[in-house]
Amino acid sequence: MAEILVLFYSRHGATAELARQVCHGVDAVSGARAKLRTVPAVATVIDKPQPAVPESGPPYASYEDLQDCDGLILGSPTRFGNMAAPLKYFLDGTSTLWVSGALAGKPAGVFTSTQTHHGGQETTLTSMLLPLLHHGMVIVGLPYTESALNDTRSGGTPYGASHVAHGSEHPRLTDEERTLAQALGRRIAEIAIKLKR
Repeated sequence: MAEILVLFYSRHGATAELARQVCHGVDAVSGARAKLRTVPAVATVIDKPQPAVPESGPPYASYEDLQDCDGLILGSPTRFGNMAAPLKYFLDGTSTLWVSGALAGKPAGVFTSTQTHHGGQETTLTSMLLPLLHHGMVIVGLPYTESALNDTRSGGTPYGASHVAHGSEHPRLTDEERTLAQALGRRIAEIAIKLKR
């Protein structure tokens, strides 16, 4: 069984909803299963330590989750055209995995959400790809053979799945955004199975 780690950070739920759709895509592939994980928020001043387990949602990721996965899909909301600090903080701690080459050769992809159409989706996606390239991962995007990529009037890029919230506080993915998130999950699961053979 190929285990695909879907690792994300979300503040208002849109990126979390994309993560769930990515997991549906992974789980639709025979011989693959999704493992959903998140990272804790970071702050410049810590009033109290974070709980070891979040109050709701998926568990926090560990570096062992990364080491043991057969594929990785990262998700983050956009922060000024970049990935959010909590995900970057987590990735900055992966130097031991980098030295050992634990992620080299594994497929990886990315997804994001923004408030506005030109809110930095593509730069956020590429910011998440940079550490994955340093780890030697096999980068997987969304080809234009995915018809939803041509039809979308909201989120969706060849760099990865995305969502445009248009200022809404309640995440509501379009059909194309859902389709592309699931396609990303499926593609990485299928490639992970082939590489594992």
